[in-house]
Amino acid sequence: MSTIPPAAQQSHILPPAGLPFDERQPPPIRLYPLSNYTFGVKETQPEEDPSVKDRLRRLEEHYEKHGMRRTCEAVLVCHEHNHPHVLMLQIANAFFKLPGDYIPHDSDEIAGFKIRLNDRLSPPSTSSLSARDTLASADWTVHSTLAQWYRPNFETFMYPYLPPHVSRPKEVKKLYLIELPRTKVLSVPKNMKLLAVPLFELYDNSQRYGPQLSAIPHYLSRLRWEFVDEEGEVVAWTPGGKVDERVGVKVLAGGEDGEQDEIKMEDVES
Repeated sequence: MSTIPPAAQQSHILPPAGLPFDERQPPPIRLYPLSNYTFGVKETQPEEDPSVKDRLRRLEEHYEKHGMRRTCEAVLVCHEHNHPHVLMLQIANAFFKLPGDYIPHDSDEIAGFKIRLNDRLSPPSTSSLSARDTLASADWTVHSTLAQWYRPNFETFMYPYLPPHVSRPKEVKKLYLIELPRTKVLSVPKNMKLLAVPLFELYDNSQRYGPQLSAIPHYLSRLRWEFVDEEGEVVAWTPGGKVDERVGVKVLAGGEDGEQDEIKMEDVES
């Protein structure tokens, strides 16, 4: 089964067609190239808690007043050289996280989630964007839930299941797949960096990215992709072919020093 349209094939020797192998799968999701998106920076957004201890203490206060905390994070996927890349934030050149955060206790889940995404990634209202572009950048298409992680106690550990001895988790984190449109303007706070990380870099790399982020390739494996070029033509689809050697982690925007150079793979693995 070929994954490249006939018009884009460079070889006249084609593999056997074979039988279909796409039963019981959801409709494919289109991924647009990284070059379709515009990235910028906006004012610094300091973290609410200076330390992990302070964050857990605030979680305990929230639980006493409002019960379980609800946290939503976004998995935004585009492609570079026909390989999926996940957009994520890097803080202090060390800590990686997905866009999103906990939502107010009295807010609707999806509405509160979109507000958090706008806080993190929407361009500032004072930018030179037109009203139409600003509105488009503030809108998000929430596709589906990819995973749920549970925090059973006021500790740093979270699990992709609810332990059998726990009936009242202190926090539940949901990872949502966000369908990116063909074009979009994204702005990241100056004290953060926005990275495009390929799936093969995340896979089985919990030492660098932690168990939640390194599991994203597992969550996405149930989906089928259609890779679209800058002209809007489908040039490949899953199951994919050989990984392009030019694929790597890219710094898209942000960072106090303004650096936006491509990160070499040997630097990532060190």
